[in-house]
Amino acid sequence: MLVAPSILSADFGYLARDVEAICEGGCDLVHVDVMDGHFVPNLTIGPVVVEAVAQAATKPLDIHLMVENNSFFVDLFAPLKPGFISFHIEEEKHPHRLIQKIRALGIKPAIVLNPHTSPEAIEFLLEDLDMVLLMSVNPGFGGQKFIPSVIEKAKRLKKLINERNPKCLIEVDGGVNDENLKLLEEAGVDVVVAGSFVYKHPKGVKEAIASLK
Repeated sequence: MLVAPSILSADFGYLARDVEAICEGGCDLVHVDVMDGHFVPNLTIGPVVVEAVAQAATKPLDIHLMVENNSFFVDLFAPLKPGFISFHIEEEKHPHRLIQKIRALGIKPAIVLNPHTSPEAIEFLLEDLDMVLLMSVNPGFGGQKFIPSVIEKAKRLKKLINERNPKCLIEVDGGVNDENLKLLEEAGVDVVVAGSFVYKHPKGVKEAIASLK
């Protein structure tokens, strides 16, 4: 299992320290939640802060856009050369065009599905994607409770991926912990995003990441 801790749960007063801690603790990706206050009812960070994260990180950034005007934000973050940029299918009128743009910038494109969105909505985009991110909470805030229906959704998505693009990864974000991890693994999930579980673990981030792996 690949682990992508979300810096949304980090201490922003000591952000570089907390980014370094997860990288040294064995994470695979550094998950960065970008929210614009329009697509979701929260406002997080822009390119100045994410640039500082990129400088502190020794693992690839996994930038999750929860925004309107996706193409504008892709242009903002592309110079930081993240490993992945993911965008919500619910907000994008021309997803195939945006996927091509992200790949042309040397970044792996990914699509995000909100809890209510069916995997079949992106069936004919799977061949062009490197990852699909399933939200297991409603996007916008950290620390929410895991929505169990994502397990069945992941199984349906895995079947489509096996038919169309077996190399495409499945990532799950929201309420992930060591109690539901086994179910996610059995459903075919490759990457888990964990914020509160990692940064608020009583034994520290290294032990939290190790327990997920």
